[in-house]
Amino acid sequence: MSSTASAPAPAPSPTGPPRTGGDLVVESLAALGARTVFGLPGQHALGVFDALRRSALRYVGLRVENNAGFAADAYARTTHGVAPLLVSTGPGALMTLPALQEAAAASAAVLAIGSQVPLAGIGGGRHGYLHELTDQSAAFRDVVKSVHTVRTASQIPSAVAAAWESALSAPHGPVWLEIPQDVLLAPVDVPPVTGLPVAPRVPAPRPELIRAAAERLNGARRPVILAGGGVVRAGAEAELLALAERLRAPVATTFGGKGAFPWEHPLSLQSWLEDRHTTDFLEDADTLLVVGSGLGELSSNYHTFRPRGRVVQIEADLGKLESNHAALGLHADARQALGALLETVEQRTDESAPQRVRELLTKVAARIAAQELTLEQDVLAAVRRALPAASPSFWDMTILAYWAWSAFDPEGVNTMHSAQGAGGLGYGFPAALGAAAADPARPVLAVSGDGGAMYSIAELATARQYGLPVTWLIVDDGGYGILREYMTDAFGEATGTELARPDFVALAESFGVPAVRTDPERLAADLAAALAAPGPSVVVLPARLRMFAPTHLPD
Repeated sequence: MSSTASAPAPAPSPTGPPRTGGDLVVESLAALGARTVFGLPGQHALGVFDALRRSALRYVGLRVENNAGFAADAYARTTHGVAPLLVSTGPGALMTLPALQEAAAASAAVLAIGSQVPLAGIGGGRHGYLHELTDQSAAFRDVVKSVHTVRTASQIPSAVAAAWESALSAPHGPVWLEIPQDVLLAPVDVPPVTGLPVAPRVPAPRPELIRAAAERLNGARRPVILAGGGVVRAGAEAELLALAERLRAPVATTFGGKGAFPWEHPLSLQSWLEDRHTTDFLEDADTLLVVGSGLGELSSNYHTFRPRGRVVQIEADLGKLESNHAALGLHADARQALGALLETVEQRTDESAPQRVRELLTKVAARIAAQELTLEQDVLAAVRRALPAASPSFWDMTILAYWAWSAFDPEGVNTMHSAQGAGGLGYGFPAALGAAAADPARPVLAVSGDGGAMYSIAELATARQYGLPVTWLIVDDGGYGILREYMTDAFGEATGTELARPDFVALAESFGVPAVRTDPERLAADLAAALAAPGPSVVVLPARLRMFAPTHLPD
């Protein structure tokens, strides 16, 4: 489907500086529908940052490029749109790579635009320019969906449009566009950009494959559905619910698919994918419909999942189709494919599925109860009570987040996000800032451990500067808690996991951000109060949490 986006372009001031290549970048973004951009200025990128002040685009500047990338990732996830990210050459560009890896794993449409050394320095020679790399774009090719380069000002609008289209083509993902410093600064004598045609590609299901999938589902006695992040990205929650109810099929959601299916629905297996009881249930399905998941490490209980029945897989990312298990593979957008199946499959009348779901969840609850992990469950329940139902939450790589992957009810569509795709530290707080920039009318929760918090502590200044309504829960256990557990279990003791850290309350207050130290009994009340207050806030919970026992390791 082709579309042309347009927006009013800024008129050049009769007394101001002439329009430049930087203006073409900003005008192109606005013409494509951008309203907010993230980034951090640098010497080579000043041409585009100067152009921002002549535009209607809102700029949210972070203190570290990686954090700006995480903020853009969250903006893209929560809006289902493109998030522009503006950075400079060399170190600034390379600092975005961990965030772009997470965006690629999560299929977040981040349009990263970086500057380059002047044209005379491009080509692999050693000219000694500031920030010079032999081939800067090569660093991005294994991380992003596509790389785009510009060498003249007239190429800018088309290159921006091509990058935008690539980012929004299914599956969504990050892209890299680089423009030399002198091209950004050079005056241009062309009309302002007012419209750019883009046609993002969305794979439609092939009719013969829909018929074959429907035949398998119609003939199944124990159909089960595993819904992944592709359902959320496609906005296919309604189609998933309708299909599950028609098939009377239990539904489990992956950690990236949290919120794809109502948590308390009678057919909901929830998200206990690291529990062997759930793995057994999925294996026992005579037809397993996998939607928007590649059945990767976390979604397959660390590759211990061995299906005994037939698998039907719907996946927009061609590379994930049958990448781990043989299946009837449909390369298709989840919403289109589920809608087509809904029109094709027959209504089933099996009433045993809710009982089987209850039995499974009872087994899971009994296994957790036997491990005496009351503190962890109480803390997670307190977070759920405090967080308003429609508010998004962003979780760093920390023990409480690993509990949340399995046990947290997101209470909404597209509301729970984490860095479980690439697994890097420091995601939670800057990502929450990006979500707050997308919708400042609702409070946003960020959750980090003390180790992960130190990756993004500088962004307290960003939160304060823009008054973003983000409450940051820092669970302080004095180190890298999950690595402490892993090493102790594997080697008998931990090395390199214990950390000196600041007084987080005093540090937050030094930025002008209200903060409170709490305990498990007061957590729900303190967190609710912080979320209800305007602007940013910090809640610090000193606690040493433990993980539930894994079920994928040999006895």
